[in-house]
Amino acid sequence: MTTADTQLGALDDGALMVLFANGDPQAARLLSERLLPRAYRHAVRVLGHASDAEDVAQEAMLRLWRAAADWRTDGTAKPSTWLHKVVANLCVDRLRRSGRSVELGDDDFADDSPSADARLQDQRRMVALDAALAELPERQRQAVVLRHIEGLSNPEIAAVLEIGVEAVESLTARGKRALKAALEGKKEALGYDG
Repeated sequence: MTTADTQLGALDDGALMVLFANGDPQAARLLSERLLPRAYRHAVRVLGHASDAEDVAQEAMLRLWRAAADWRTDGTAKPSTWLHKVVANLCVDRLRRSGRSVELGDDDFADDSPSADARLQDQRRMVALDAALAELPERQRQAVVLRHIEGLSNPEIAAVLEIGVEAVESLTARGKRALKAALEGKKEALGYDG
């Protein structure tokens, strides 16, 4: 890693957006490395399908690049929050257009664990979690994914979903209770003994 890469790596996403808008390809690369995996994880959790999630994540990143020229660094919005908002909207659009329920494919949860048993156990857990998430109402699912899987703060989620912080707290609390109830009887099968 060069000194320039280290210096760029120390910058926040907003500063990288400005550099990208001014033609810095390294800033674009670093932003992509930071944000694209998060966008994909968000989309795959909401949509339940890897190829749809890839499309959504790529479209969201394209929209982020198009917005770079107008990006403000006054602290009003973070690129990650803006991107999650776009991903959330694209997921909702895709779900509504397709009229389908979330479908899980066998290859959607590939894992690089060394043990075959560990991979199978992780896959069973992911399938169970995703199936339980798929049963949640759309807004609860979005809030739970953003909070507990992507690690966004409640104010960031409120900005993404365009609702108040109290509504986020309510959505995540109800979503967590529903997930707990859906997964409660599956602890032993999922390898959770205690």
